[in-house]
Amino acid sequence: MQVAIDGPASAGKSTVAKIIAQKLDFIYIDTGAMYRACTVIAREQHLDYGDEAGILTAIDQVGIELKVIDGEQKVFAGSQDISQEIRTPEISANVSQVSALAGVRAKMVSLQRQMAGKVNVIMDGRDIGTTVLPNAEVKIFLVATPASRAKRRMLDLQERGIKSDKTVAEIEQDIASRDYKDSHREVSPLKKAADAVEIDTTSLSIDQVVAAILAEIKKSQKKL
Repeated sequence: MQVAIDGPASAGKSTVAKIIAQKLDFIYIDTGAMYRACTVIAREQHLDYGDEAGILTAIDQVGIELKVIDGEQKVFAGSQDISQEIRTPEISANVSQVSALAGVRAKMVSLQRQMAGKVNVIMDGRDIGTTVLPNAEVKIFLVATPASRAKRRMLDLQERGIKSDKTVAEIEQDIASRDYKDSHREVSPLKKAADAVEIDTTSLSIDQVVAAILAEIKKSQKKL
């Protein structure tokens, strides 16, 4: 079974996807982390974030890999664990530009499809239900107000021990800017798939969102 969870930044996609994957023993793939890894590689190689050819060459040379270590998914660029680095404000501010590059998207989509293979998978991102896994049995589109997402992003940074000089209001502006970039890019823009179930997480707890998605998965499993 393939479960696709899409939605804007900090809508809760990764958090609930991880929990559901553990509950159902599915493979979890965080596609956003992969694009963030591309952005880290570009920065480490001192490349302009719009240098498509240079970034593609660097990705091929360094390599991106997702590994599960002690039950937690880690992101590696070559032999370096960049799981913390990909969440820093600088990477968050520039990942939209890198992920909008057609060549980068094509490379990552191909890799994501290979990862999905023939296993039960839950994958989250912005174009999973529309582009990466268009035939997924379950498609979810999470939304939430920019204000609530900004508070979640700030809390996430604090819990990860990542320092940020930005206020919640400034993070909200960044999120609104990223929403615009993600939904207006030419290649695979952020949008709800026609057959996706929309869930507004603004006033819901994590457990409530998980329960709602599990209910949709159970409905689909009964049809199989």
